[in-house]
Parts: sequence; structure tokens; C-alpha cells
Amino acid sequence: MNYIASSGLLFKDGKKRIDYILVYRKSNIQYDKRNTFEKNLRAEGLMLEKEPAVANTDIMFIKIHIPWDTLCKYAERLNIRMPFRKKSYYTDPRSKSTGSVHNYFRRLKKWMSQNPMVLDKSAFPELEESDCYTGPFSRARIHHFIINNKDTFFSNATRSRIVYHMLQHTKYENGISKVGICKLINNGSYIAAFPPHEGAYKSSHPIKTHGPQNNRHLLYERWARWGMWYKHQPLDLIRLYFGEKIGLYFAWLGWYTGMLIPAALVGLCVFFYGIFTMNASQVSQEICKATEVFMCPLCDKNCSLQRLNDSCIYAKVTYLFDNGGTVFFAIFMAIWATVFLEFWKRRRSTLTYTWDLIEWEEEEETLRPQFEAKYYKMERVNPISGKPEPHQPSSDKVSRLLVSISGIFFMISLVITAVFAVVVYRLVVMEQFASFKWNFIKQHWQFATSAAAVCINFVIIMALNLAYEKIAYLLTNLEYPRTESEWENSFALKMFLFQFVNLNSSIFYIAFFLGRFVGHPGNYNKLFNRWRLEECHPSGCLIDLCLQMGVIMFLKQIWNNFMELGYPLIQNWWSRHKIKRGIQDASIPQWENDWNLQPMNIHGLMDEYLEMVLQFGFTTIFVAAFPLAPLLALLNNIIEIRLDAYKFVTQWRRPLPARATDIGIWYGILEGIGILAVITNAFVIAITSDYIPRFVYEYKYGPCARHFDYGENCLKGYVNNSLSFFDLSELGMGKSGYCRYRDYRSPPWSSRPYEFTLQYWHILAARLAFIIVFEHLVFGIKSFIAYLIPDVPKKLYDRIRREKYLVQEMMYEAELEHLQQQRRKSGHPVHHEWP
Repeated sequence: MNYIASSGLLFKDGKKRIDYILVYRKSNIQYDKRNTFEKNLRAEGLMLEKEPAVANTDIMFIKIHIPWDTLCKYAERLNIRMPFRKKSYYTDPRSKSTGSVHNYFRRLKKWMSQNPMVLDKSAFPELEESDCYTGPFSRARIHHFIINNKDTFFSNATRSRIVYHMLQHTKYENGISKVGICKLINNGSYIAAFPPHEGAYKSSHPIKTHGPQNNRHLLYERWARWGMWYKHQPLDLIRLYFGEKIGLYFAWLGWYTGMLIPAALVGLCVFFYGIFTMNASQVSQEICKATEVFMCPLCDKNCSLQRLNDSCIYAKVTYLFDNGGTVFFAIFMAIWATVFLEFWKRRRSTLTYTWDLIEWEEEEETLRPQFEAKYYKMERVNPISGKPEPHQPSSDKVSRLLVSISGIFFMISLVITAVFAVVVYRLVVMEQFASFKWNFIKQHWQFATSAAAVCINFVIIMALNLAYEKIAYLLTNLEYPRTESEWENSFALKMFLFQFVNLNSSIFYIAFFLGRFVGHPGNYNKLFNRWRLEECHPSGCLIDLCLQMGVIMFLKQIWNNFMELGYPLIQNWWSRHKIKRGIQDASIPQWENDWNLQPMNIHGLMDEYLEMVLQFGFTTIFVAAFPLAPLLALLNNIIEIRLDAYKFVTQWRRPLPARATDIGIWYGILEGIGILAVITNAFVIAITSDYIPRFVYEYKYGPCARHFDYGENCLKGYVNNSLSFFDLSELGMGKSGYCRYRDYRSPPWSSRPYEFTLQYWHILAARLAFIIVFEHLVFGIKSFIAYLIPDVPKKLYDRIRREKYLVQEMMYEAELEHLQQQRRKSGHPVHHEWP
């Protein structure tokens, strides 16, 4: 209570703490609804006090306090679990025999230097784990519970949740649907409702000498500061201050970031393996030495013959991402995704046990106002509550769902159209760059074309994202979801589908379509009979895929970080500037400072999860073509954790400390991405990279096809074998001789010129076989690992069952003890068993 008093979070009498804040404008004319609502709140047991704003005379704050009796009544009604007795742990005989071993390891752990990533527990005196059993609160059994202080028995988050529950279920007009603070905010009666922060997040006194002023100050000093980037997160304090739902988000984000460390290290090893073996690569050596091999023109008008050794640098860069470690890394990342998700389930079960959420069940949600207004004439008895409520007919639901699905397909087709427009742009400017006056651009016109197309594609992606959010709103509201959770899940799924297709459609084009249907010299396929389709670089298409992924991933992370932190910082600075300009030397109370902060996103944590899930897709789906993706994701997430922490603690109003037991629909989306990643990586290795053509040449057509010699290079002659011949006299350019192009076709002097050779069909069969074997092998390993890893650790499972048994015994013992005390007071004989 000291920090509450010092922060001014009390009524004018200096005794009642402020648990919630309502804000409205005095100029708003809907005072009848407010008066009725506030009158009903007082009738329910809440205490209200009004106070005008210091900086704006039109703003009025309503401070809400919930007394002890009302707290107890609603804690019992909501089945809130509270501590009632110290835990007594069960020990088996084996622990006695291994006690000396545990003592030895304990002494060894003390001797070793402390892990610098672990937080100093002495800085969290209030977060010592309370080894207490909990049970649903009951006023009739209030003597069972450990109540040392009524002011601190119910935590700040619990008090806020109970007040919010009352605000949601209090009427403001006569009528079944005229209930709840959310509707009052929607119709403008109130402009905001939020729990206050526990004071300022900064202090003039050092925390090491004077200690934390409040939990918000402690969170800032030990979590949200950028200097704490290498420290573990104080999840228990986050959960205590922001609630279990936000605590689970940061726990998942921290777990994901920690699991990225081995993936980033393996990806870095694969990349360095490519660097160290790049000069020894037989393919790169042959390309760099091919001074007399001329490649056919890659465009019709302005392109000339190009020496193959001009692609030497591109061949070496391509080898960094297309070497012997590619297949291993793709399998590793598929297994990594499964291990990450399976161990997250174990981590989640441990957190739900630690945070006492094992037996918590979410209460029946209220209906959305839009749903009630639309279907108030169609009622059906709710099988849970037994009360009549509005009902949506199945025919209406199916028809609206079909319209929504049609809208989704229309938006996906719009994305494909945008990708097609970028493809046309590449075809149009390809020849322009080839005839550019600047010699550097003229020599590297393919790189310039790809780089410009990537930047334009990124601008289109960000522009379409703005439209997608509005379209997703429209389609979700068109479905008329019954509850808020249904609305959030439907909206989240649409936003994921839109943004996933928007981000990855151009990458899919480059990976699986670029250079696949161009034809051959003398018979090129043209778009609209005008523009010749784009070919891959002589060193392959993988370099374009790497460029596309790297640029989009890097630019999008910068943009997201700016919008998450830079935009709120600017808005909050402007709010403070207006306050300082309008008032001089006045102390602003805490609730008014909170009002001047930015509200949490209207979607809650959806934007945070969406950003990370899309990043997870980038990290896993095309990781065979870009092994540095996990490293970029790891570096971004280290910044993301502190950025989100800083934003929650300093830039946003305090959100409602909501409860949850899992990350919701996002887990299913992550599993779907893991499955898609196996398929796409199989196709990238088989189709986009040159791994399969090299493999077929090595064991079927190369020097080692008939006999294997350890001293002989099995890929010798591969580049010459992978290039076909074309007669330059057929181009009508006045040149004679032969040029080369990437394909497996018969030479012009054969009986069937420019037909596919037998080697082409062998490679195609090998590619299909690799895809089937790779997918079955990886899916089998994933399923086996998922089977081996239980969702709940065995020790935790036994401990939960043991504690359930002990809780029942203790409740009976406590009740028996209470009855005996009553008999002693009344003078009746005492029984040592149940009467």
C-alpha cells in the first residue's frame, strides 16, 4: 500500500485504492445512460468518485474502488482460486539415497560462476514462490484461506478482473442487451476504460540502493530496459502485472527466441561451410575457367553473347546457399519445428501449473452487440445457461460464410495479380537495364532487375497490407460471429492468410516458376506474344530467391519495429507537449498520465502474434534456400522482446490482466506452417537448386558412373554437361558458331535437334523420387518425435494428481477442525471424525 499511496492511486480520503478508471467527455449528451450505469454499479457494491482532468476541462475521470465484501462475493461467484495451506511435498525412498548426490551438485553449482543471463532473485522480493495449495474461494470457508492482509490478499490483477467483470455485466438501460461497458464505449457514452498503472516507471533513486517504487518500476529496470537484452524474462512478475494472457505471449516469444539459437548456429555453420569450400567447388571452378564458352543472349534486343566466366561471382555466391549442407539443414529445420512445438506444449503445461491455471475454465462469453442486434428476433435456449438468447440460423450462417470465403479468394487473386504485374515489370525493364548507359548496371543488369523488382514488390506488399486489414474487418463483421473470441479467431485467420499470401507469393514465383517455361533459343515462349519470359542466371535461380527473401525479411522487420515503437513514441511525445503547453506547474495524477498514453491495439495481441508467426514461416518454409533466416530472426527477436516490453511498460495504457491457458489459434497455424515447410523445402531442393542434377550426373553420367576412385572428382565436367548447344546462325544476327544455354536438349547436329535428352527424364524422375522420399522420411521423423515427447512431463503429471488428492484431504481436515472449534466454543463434546 505504500507505493499505492506514494503514486496517488487512492481516493481523496487517502484510504480507498483505485482499481479501475472510466473516462468520458462532459460535453457528451448521453448522460442518462451514464447515470443509470453508475447507479447500478453502486448498487452492485462498487464505490465511485469523480474528478475532472487537470489538462482538459472537458475530460472527466471516474475512479472505481471495490470493497472487501464485494470482492469476496464476486471471487466466490467467479470461482477464483486462492491460497489456503502450505504445500507438503511427497518424497519417495529414492530421494533419500540420492540426497548426497544432490548436495554435491548443489555445492558444485554454487562454486561455478553465476549465469549472467539469470536475473538476480534478490531484486524480486515479492516474487518468492508461495508454496501454497489453492482452492476456489468461498465465503463460508473463508477461515480456510491464508489472509494476512485484506488489502493484499487479492492481487491487483485479480481486483481489476473482478471490476471488469462487473462493468461487463451491469445494465445501463432497460432491456436484455443493454449491458456492458463495451457497448457504452461503442456508442460514445464513455471514451475509455482501463486499470491504472501502479505509478511511474522511472525513479530518481537507484533501484539497487532504494529498491523498486512499484512493480511497474521493477519491470522497467529489470525487463524493459535495452541494457537487459541478454537477461531472462521475469515471467512471474509479467504475469502478476499484465495477466496470464500477456505472460504466455512473452513466455512463448522467449521460448521461440531461445529455440532459434541452435537453428541459427546450424544455419551459420552451413553458411560458413559454403564459404570455406567455395573455392574448392568443382562447379564454381569450371564456371570461372570457362573463358571460351559463350552463353546465348538472355533477351532479344539489347543483350549480346556473354562469357560463362562472367558469372563467376554469382556462381560462388550461389554455392553459399546451394551446397552439400542444404539437404541436412532442411531436414534439421523440419525436425526443429516439431521439437519447438512439442517442447512448447511441455513448457506451457509447466506454466499453467505454476500459475495455477490447471483447473481454470473460461466463463461463458457474452454475445457481441452486433450479433444481438441482428438476430434478436430469433431466439434459442442456451444449453449451458438455460436462458433464451439470439440464434443465427444455419442457412444464414452458411451463406455468409460462403460470401466471406469468396472475398478471401478474391483478395488472394488480387495478390496474384500484383505478383503478375511485378513479373511484367521485370520483363519490360529487363532489356532497358541491359542497354543502360551506366556500365555497372549494363554488366549486372539481371541483378539490377531483381533488386528493383524486390523493392517495388515490398512497397506493394505494405500497401496491400493496409487494404487487407479493412477487407478482413468487413468480411469478419459480415459473418456476424457470436462472441468476441470467435470474432478474434476469424479475423486472425483471415489476416494470416492475406499477409502470408502477400508476403510469399512472389517468393513462390521465383522458387518454382522463374525460368521453368521459357522454351529454348529460337523458340522462346513470350507473354502476350510480346515479352520474352525471364530466364534464370547462368549460375541458377537460387540467387534471386535468396535476394528476395533477404530484402523482404530485413525491410519488413525494420518497418514493423518502427510502427511498434516509433509511432507510439511520437504520439505520446505530442500528447505530453500539448499538456505542457496548456498547463504550467501542475502535478498530473497517475490516471491522467495513463490516459495520455496510447491504448493497447484494438486487436489485443493479434498483431504481435501475427508478426512472429509470419516470421516463423520465413524461417522454416524456404530455409533450404536461405540458411541465414534463423539468424536474422534471432537477432530481430532479441530486439523484439525488449521493444515489446518497453512498449507495454512505458508507452501503452495498462491492459486488462486477462487469463488464458494457451496461445489460442496460433498454435494450429504454427503446426500448419511446419507441415508446409517440409513440402516447400523438398520442392526447393529438388526443383530450384541444382542438387538433384549434380547427384544424377555424379552417379550416372560423370567420371564415377562406372568405377569409383577416391582420387577422382566425380563432378568433373558437370557444367559442360548441363549446358546445351544452339546454332547462332538460326538467330539471324549474322553470327556463326554455337552458344550455350541451361537445359538438357539435343544439339542442333543430332537427328532430333532441341528435343529433351534421356538425361532430362532421368533428372525429372530423380526429382520426383527425392520429393517423395524426403517428405515421407521427414514426416515420419516428425511424427515419431511428437510421439516420444509427452505434452505434460511425467513428474508434473504425477505431482498434479498428488496435489489434487492432498487438496481434498486438506479441505476435509480444515472443515473438521473448524467444526471442532465451534463445538468447543459452544460447550458440545468434540468428535475426532465427521459427525
